[in-house]
Amino acid sequence: MNFRLPLRLFAAAAVTGVLLTSCSGSGGSPSASASSPTATVTSAPSPSPTTPGPSATSTTTPPSTAAPTTPAPGGSAPAFSLGGYQPLWPFATLAQAQAWEREYASGGHQPWHLDPGQTALSFTRGYLGFREIDRVSSRKVTGAHARIGVAGSGPEGGTAAIVHLVRYGAGTNAPWEVVGTDDTTFSLTAPRYGSIVRSPVATGGRISGVDEGIRLQVRQLSSAAPLGSSCCTPAGGDKQPWKQSVSFAGARDRVLTIVASTGGHVAEVERFTVTAVRTG
Repeated sequence: MNFRLPLRLFAAAAVTGVLLTSCSGSGGSPSASASSPTATVTSAPSPSPTTPGPSATSTTTPPSTAAPTTPAPGGSAPAFSLGGYQPLWPFATLAQAQAWEREYASGGHQPWHLDPGQTALSFTRGYLGFREIDRVSSRKVTGAHARIGVAGSGPEGGTAAIVHLVRYGAGTNAPWEVVGTDDTTFSLTAPRYGSIVRSPVATGGRISGVDEGIRLQVRQLSSAAPLGSSCCTPAGGDKQPWKQSVSFAGARDRVLTIVASTGGHVAEVERFTVTAVRTG
């Protein structure tokens, strides 16, 4: 399945990932990046989202091998560790998410973790660095899953990606975690979601468009700068395949984000997709 996914001013949050890598993968395996080691999240929330629009029609995030728990208000449920999904951002582990829950309960620390719209924008603008994407264009929350459309401002700023988020933990204060993107006209299907990769990594998918130029980045949660990048593969047509390789170095986290993006017509980044891969 395919995946499409806080401003650099959130420099305190050292997070990494791959540019525009969809959480897609083939077969039953999920296509989201693997969990990173230990990274402290200190990034601030993005601007408040605008009124949501219609939701995307296709899904590129992988089906979870274990359904997330969604306890009734005031109830309790076993902790959910994302099942077959990979934690991309903002928490590398369930322990980190639970630590934030305790801080929130004691002092209201970083309440934006409870808003999937702000979390999706912070992931896009802060972690991926796509600062021109600054509003929520669609919003669909179903139980422990949220799918948030993010877009650029202005009349021609269409939806750039549908970010898939999952509640990371149990209870009503479990924070939202980005696990991938839902792809439509731009997908990242290789490498497979959650697969183990080494540098250089071959990527690919399908794209619809005219005069597109695909850029790649590899990111990890514990680093502010990309581990590697590649630009630019020309592409276009109707659901045409694209292929491109990217080299990276300095990976310390268990989960990396591969990001693919395209643009240049009305904005530098007009569409993107992400996937999750593992280093071991």
